[in-house]
Amino acid sequence: MKLTSTFSMTIVFVLSQLHFEVFAQSGSDAIRQQIAKYTAALDAADIDLAGQVWRTSQDVSFIHPAGHAHGWEEITGFYKFFGSAFSERKLTVRDVTVHVNGDSAWAEFYWHFVAKQRNDGSVVETDGRETQIYNRAGNRWQLVHVHYSGPAMTP
Repeated sequence: MKLTSTFSMTIVFVLSQLHFEVFAQSGSDAIRQQIAKYTAALDAADIDLAGQVWRTSQDVSFIHPAGHAHGWEEITGFYKFFGSAFSERKLTVRDVTVHVNGDSAWAEFYWHFVAKQRNDGSVVETDGRETQIYNRAGNRWQLVHVHYSGPAMTP
């Protein structure tokens, strides 16, 4: 009887660990898909597509070199700026790492941005790094915070 009980508890433990790993992996894959939508939304300056990535509430924030946006309305201003300032935009991410912890997750990556200025056609190229924080609401991962900055500077 004791052997059967120990065996049963071992099976339950193994299955729970397997469930956790599968859950974390599916969350990681979903967030990578959200990052792909995030870059596509910036490339197209598409607020509707961005709204499929972000939580569209007052509880979101975006820290960037030009300032700090609080709430969805201010964040849409960021997409409007990119749409009006640049006639072409391409954001490419690399070295994406995703960490899932229950209903919360964060992603870290480096990016390269190339754009053509609308006013004179000159090319703008920048590099940076970014951290994104996600929260799961139901079966959807929603972006709730972004912090991006330029590349690290060596002293």
